[in-house]
Amino acid sequence: MDIFKKCNTFTGFKEAIKRGIYPYFPVLNAGQDTETSINGNKTMMLGSNNYLGLTSDERVKKAAQDALAKYGTGSAGSRFLNGTLDLHVELEDKLASFLNKDGAIVFSTGFQANLGVIATIAGRNDYIISDKANHASILDGCHLSLAKLVRYKHSDMDDLERILKKIPEDKGKIIITDGVFSMEGDICKLPEIVELGEKYGARIMVDDAHGVGVLGDCGRGTANHFGLEDKVDIIVGSLSKALASLGGFMVANKEVTFYIKHIARAFIFSTSVTPADAAAALEAVKILEKEPERVKKLWDNTNFMREGFRNLGLTLGNSMSPIIPVMTWDDNKTFAIGRKLLEHGIFVNSVVSPAVNKGEAILRTTYSSTHTKKQLEYALEIFDKVFKEEFGEVVSEESSHVG
Repeated sequence: MDIFKKCNTFTGFKEAIKRGIYPYFPVLNAGQDTETSINGNKTMMLGSNNYLGLTSDERVKKAAQDALAKYGTGSAGSRFLNGTLDLHVELEDKLASFLNKDGAIVFSTGFQANLGVIATIAGRNDYIISDKANHASILDGCHLSLAKLVRYKHSDMDDLERILKKIPEDKGKIIITDGVFSMEGDICKLPEIVELGEKYGARIMVDDAHGVGVLGDCGRGTANHFGLEDKVDIIVGSLSKALASLGGFMVANKEVTFYIKHIARAFIFSTSVTPADAAAALEAVKILEKEPERVKKLWDNTNFMREGFRNLGLTLGNSMSPIIPVMTWDDNKTFAIGRKLLEHGIFVNSVVSPAVNKGEAILRTTYSSTHTKKQLEYALEIFDKVFKEEFGEVVSEESSHVG
């Protein structure tokens, strides 16, 4: 059989393309800010992870430009050999200090951070207990590790304990959870997870890609938000969201960090992040430390939109973060509504299965501290127009299943 047969017979999304409602791979003609340009049209961005608006901050851009001028365009090697710059070390020291750990490693991407950490720390005779809603990079890292993977129902602490009870005491085990879940926007039940981890002798790892810059004191993340930094063993995060750059990182104690940086294949066999990326992320962390009001403004905007959506009668997911999913349930309806919003100058993310469960499609909306009230009020007007005038109804849970 031809191994390419699956490619030649792949029909997914072709109907959406035919109907002109295919939402993926939109081409931006401008940078990631509260407003951008898509296909040459001015567009308000309600689908970016630029939570603090730092991708267009002049200080961050200047830091990247200065690093480009000093170090050139690339690092030209892995960290293990010739690719470690003083910028990388300074960034790691800053991340460790910011997140109150004594060791850090910067990876080339957030995806690689999860692959590298999980595949290195968990081995064939160990157990990984992972939330079913965790990010795909966590799942891939679990498979790569060869450890025994057991997934518990999303944020179901009874199911987590049921699983932990069955694992032999002499086996190594680690509970892995997203801090803020990237589609649902809810926050993990970290106090309960920590309690169960201590009860059954399991280590705790939190992927805080959507928590750093969003939750906690000065945006220090989920563990800080709950006052449990000393109880979480490993925090993995991203430089490409609130920190306005590209890359990933982990923080932990020095022994764990030292081990991973010498063993993790995703780290030692990858070229290090570019000088400009490292400098931009470093400057973003410094700004976050100095300007905690950015986090407050982010939450002001988030709460304004959540209340606004509810006043429109829209059904929202169980979000507790600046990720607010608007329920649309049906895949094609999601694509159609997303296209109509874009025609009115509003970009959101159309999310369908398998990223969410079948029949639970959403418009994933996200917010920035730099959105203005005027922009958000306009966005609510357009949502109201599209959902009511264009479709003749508000898409509630009841109406979504009619016909």
